[in-house]
Amino acid sequence: QVQLVESGGGLVQAGGSLRLSCAASGRTFSSYAMGWFRQAPGKEREFVAAISRSGGIRYHVDSVKGRFTITRDNVKSTVSLQMNSLKPDDTAVYYCAASRDFETMKTQIDQLDSWGQGTQVTVSS
Repeated sequence: QVQLVESGGGLVQAGGSLRLSCAASGRTFSSYAMGWFRQAPGKEREFVAAISRSGGIRYHVDSVKGRFTITRDNVKSTVSLQMNSLKPDDTAVYYCAASRDFETMKTQIDQLDSWGQGTQVTVSS
């Protein structure tokens, strides 16, 4: 399995931007589809965005479409989430995850291969 470590969270005002990064260890990063999830206090963890193994296919949920962009660098073994026009509702702990299957990443949160430890994003109004 691949080990994942997120970074880049913090406190930002509404309308601001943050860039989250997730560094993967191991030599098989390009074998995994990657995704970002978030969990707000008192709520279930929810899917945010996913990217295919090659990076050629990307998917963002409607609530972040046009504001967030997922990218990956298979040479550096990193996946990033650029978050613009942040809203207080985006406040959550953000997690990156890995799955050998892109569709599984989108639909089966309990079947993913690896998770990072999470990074806090707080958006003030």
